[in-house]
Amino acid sequence: MRIVFAGTPAFAASALQALIGAGHEIALVLTRPDRPAGRGLRLAASEVKQLAEHARLPLLQPQTLKDAQLQSRLHAAGAQSMVVAAYGLILPRAVLDLFPAGCINIHASLLPRWRGAAPIQRAILGGDSETGISIMRMEEGLDSGPVYLMRPIPIAAEDTAGTVHDKLAALGARCIVEALPAIAEGTLEAVPQSEAGATYAPKITKDEAAIDWRREAVEVDRQVRAFNPFPGAYSTLHDGPLKVWRATVVPGSPAPPGTILRADAQGIVVACGNGALRATELQRAGGKRLAATDFLRGLPLAAGERFGA
Repeated sequence: MRIVFAGTPAFAASALQALIGAGHEIALVLTRPDRPAGRGLRLAASEVKQLAEHARLPLLQPQTLKDAQLQSRLHAAGAQSMVVAAYGLILPRAVLDLFPAGCINIHASLLPRWRGAAPIQRAILGGDSETGISIMRMEEGLDSGPVYLMRPIPIAAEDTAGTVHDKLAALGARCIVEALPAIAEGTLEAVPQSEAGATYAPKITKDEAAIDWRREAVEVDRQVRAFNPFPGAYSTLHDGPLKVWRATVVPGSPAPPGTILRADAQGIVVACGNGALRATELQRAGGKRLAATDFLRGLPLAAGERFGA
């Protein structure tokens, strides 16, 4: 199939690589403009741009898809479909109508659950036992179009947003390669979504990553996992900020939330509103991510000290 591809981060680059490998003709690649990144805030190319340049594919980085000249360029590409994965720009009706086989999105949830920008993090925060990939035909609504196929995967107790992302990126790549030929042939029917059970996944904010130790330990654990690798669940210790990257739920004796119950080579056990959390990987401001054993060598802690105070 001759396609236009639109995507930006690593999740999308996995799909683009799979489409190239499957022999699809990539008429044009769209990705977001370069953005400042790192401590030096130098402009950095997206993973999709890097792959497109390496594969010598035609590439555009528009600020918007509402521009008539850009839409003319898309029409001139002569593609049957646009495949979209984590692109980051809204597709106006004029673009949705350009392609005979439609605009097809690789979405990282089991629709209609978790429509929106942060489905992976929201699934973990929500305590979901599974998530997956939905291949859907795009329309003007937010991830509300009919679905061609879905493939689920379990969310393991130790999964973070990073590990789920990597699993779904690989699964999404396989799913779009599986779906496209059948979509082109008209043998795969898109089934309308039910509005019953629809939930929304707004963008993650850094404020959401602040740990409230008054919450149940299972909720704080989900928070730690959902915000790994970004932005990192955080608290305070000795009046300084601190991030908790890995933790497990453990039994805990009654104590004010945030109280350290014990600190040893196995981790730092902190009382929550119900139960306790054993932090096993932490990071002080300006420091490296450290296993609890190494962290305690640099900052010995004792039972009775407090996080978040």
